[in-house]
Amino acid sequence: MSAIGAYGMKTTNYYNTLIEVAEDCPVQVAEVPSQSDPALSAAAIQFEMVVESPYIYTSDDVIFRVHQLKHDVGDESALAERERFVAKGQPCMRSSALGKRYGWGVHSNPEGRLALYARESERYAQLASGPKIVHLKALRSKRA
Repeated sequence: MSAIGAYGMKTTNYYNTLIEVAEDCPVQVAEVPSQSDPALSAAAIQFEMVVESPYIYTSDDVIFRVHQLKHDVGDESALAERERFVAKGQPCMRSSALGKRYGWGVHSNPEGRLALYARESERYAQLASGPKIVHLKALRSKRA
């Protein structure tokens, strides 16, 4: 869910937070979202962005880039479209298939920049047991 960030704009960013893998995630070992389809899924786009550039992009950056690619928003109109896009509020990374289906934890550093960690990795375990960060769960795929 979006929150109100700086300057009154809605944001999906978290800070110093680990979005842990959903309780009902079907995999025990993280999987890479399929990238073979010419129309990449949102999870594949998110994965590619964050894995290739850890701690570079915020959640707002990643979520808007998915929108930009899915709706053929050119770079020349991206700024105006981003303003319209964030004004409505958007689902956050807790609703991403990365944590719900593919087994990836999403870590936001103190600046709100993202990195992904496989649920079976040592770094994920360290972050998941760390008392100095906020712990949230990815949203469940099914109702409890």
